[in-house]
Amino acid sequence: MDHGFVIEITNRAVKVTMMLAAPMLLGALVMGIIISLFQAVTQINEQTLSFIPKILVIVMALVFLSPWMMETMTSFTRDLYTSIPSVVMER
Repeated sequence: MDHGFVIEITNRAVKVTMMLAAPMLLGALVMGIIISLFQAVTQINEQTLSFIPKILVIVMALVFLSPWMMETMTSFTRDLYTSIPSVVMER
């Protein structure tokens, strides 16, 4: 097993992780900006106001995107397992 193969696997793992985390993080970011604008306009400075909407957005993203997320994780894991024989044969 050479360094290039390990770097390639690590690179793919990081990309898959970012793809899976991005919808929830972007949803929470957008909701946070909306809540911040609402607080600035109404001058309500309550710190706990933003938690419930952010949590709801994250849960909704998980509910709606879970089939895609599972397919992405399954595909990555399947590719990783099918590449094991080629790594063993290279030695």
